[in-house]
Amino acid sequence: MNILLLGDIFGQSGREVVSKNLPNIIKKKNIDFVIANGENAADSGLGIEKKDFDQITSAGVDVITSGNHIWDQPETMNFISSEKNLLRPYNLPEGSPGDGFNIFLKNNIKIAVINLMGNVFMKKCDNVFFAAKKIINKIKLKETADFIIIDMHAETTSEKEAIGHLFDGKATMVVGTHTHVPTLDYRVLEKGTAYQTDVGMCGNYNSVIGMNKENSIKKFLKEKETVRHYPAIGKGTISGALVSAENKTGLAKKIEPIIFGENLENKI
Repeated sequence: MNILLLGDIFGQSGREVVSKNLPNIIKKKNIDFVIANGENAADSGLGIEKKDFDQITSAGVDVITSGNHIWDQPETMNFISSEKNLLRPYNLPEGSPGDGFNIFLKNNIKIAVINLMGNVFMKKCDNVFFAAKKIINKIKLKETADFIIIDMHAETTSEKEAIGHLFDGKATMVVGTHTHVPTLDYRVLEKGTAYQTDVGMCGNYNSVIGMNKENSIKKFLKEKETVRHYPAIGKGTISGALVSAENKTGLAKKIEPIIFGENLENKI
């Protein structure tokens, strides 16, 4: 089983590079299932609209995860409950619209996708470690689902690594999103779970984490003519992690980066 998780799709540049290149990547790498974080997919780089959801899923993405920007577009609350392959963080307060996890059936294979969000420097949500322990007891590898994928959307590397070790041997992969910069620590942990602290973003890397670089610098310098952040426009790059998993155990055999496009060294 080959599973690809793409980092945060950022704005128009991110959507376009995914739409143009993902179908060929799926074919070239024999990918069976694709997850992408879409919380920055809107034109503003904040939230996701229905048109963005439709464009991303049409490109071959099976499930869209999210994070702290999930409610930045008001219309998301109107369609998230009907679109079961759009997830919000599982540890958002009880009663939040939508689902924090789901089990998807593809080619008669059950694939669980769980969306978690960190607590440090993030919007208020329930304790992610308490939520993780709860979901571990609810979804079990090779019992409830054949494969389990976790998007850990968080700011700090320590939270992400701790969640990775907590799920080691109990999930196929734990991959971090949110910081928009791919890390080099992709590996298979001791008990067989694939891990990477952050898979980066799908967007324009000639930017400051997706936003216009000149305006971002002005903000840091506190210059008067600074305006609200807005996305960088230009050619994008796909960035994600591809995991090859063992069908019998549901655990990972290999994890490798998938990077294709402008500004970063390509790895595909």
